Amino acid sequence: MHDIWNPWHGCRRCSEGCQNCYMYYLDDLHGRDGADIRRNSNAFRYPLAKDRAGNPRIQSGELIRVCMTSDFFLAEADAWRQEAWQIMRKRPDVIFFLLTKRPERVKDCLPDNWGDGWENIFFNVTAENQKRADERIPILLELPFRHKGVMCAPLIGPVSLSEYLDSGQIEQVLCDGESYGGLRPCHYEWVKSLHDECADRDITFVFCSTGRRFVKDGREYAIENGDVMREQAYRSGLTYKGKNINFCLTDLFGRTIPEEERYQPRFRQRCLSCGMRIACNGCSDCGKCHDPFVQPEDEKKPSV
Repeated sequence: MHDIWNPWHGCRRCSEGCQNCYMYYLDDLHGRDGADIRRNSNAFRYPLAKDRAGNPRIQSGELIRVCMTSDFFLAEADAWRQEAWQIMRKRPDVIFFLLTKRPERVKDCLPDNWGDGWENIFFNVTAENQKRADERIPILLELPFRHKGVMCAPLIGPVSLSEYLDSGQIEQVLCDGESYGGLRPCHYEWVKSLHDECADRDITFVFCSTGRRFVKDGREYAIENGDVMREQAYRSGLTYKGKNINFCLTDLFGRTIPEEERYQPRFRQRCLSCGMRIACNGCSDCGKCHDPFVQPEDEKKPSV
């Protein structure tokens, strides 16, 4: 995927949400051990890569998700992290989405020139249940980041974020059910409650997918296809687009890059019913898909 940068791979389980980790599941399918933590030498400098014409492969304004097969603040990656920070510093025109289950390690892992935070870093913590929300989000609120969010995934229990959303610091909440090797159900009422808390404060809430088991009105639904999980999340009408998150992106000389010069995601027809869309980088146009692109004005809102 063009919106993911994995400078290293592998992780260690540290909480309930890790029980059925998709990375472990996929590694096991290929005969690998997900606990084997290694540097991805071939991909490490991906944000600085250029195409044959000399243009950056990652365009100004793109959002890149970092360490989706690990944790950026994993202790075993301490030797590589400073170099990764330097790479992000060289792309102040790109948004880097960081997600961790280890916020207690973050303060000691920041670069020396961090100051009050870099504008192009979007820092998020995982809150799969109320216990982990109450453990991690207070740390999130104390850390020096300019942009902060929460990911409730896999959502394995009811979570209330009201007191944390009232801080005014959290700009986005993502929510997802459990998939791949996991079967713990996600309940409609849990998702609806999070949606309402965010919508009341005009904070973007993204219901990414239902997961493999989704419970609504007392009935449990088995959904085994990822596209269907994302479509059903979209059709629920629970995604809410709140106030814009304004990233002041610049070039290496400190000049602000105006919105009209930034990357604009392009979506194909099938993307219009995907729960992930408003948090997605769009289609990479790899040439494997014949589904036509659609213009934003052709999009239709889901029925509630």
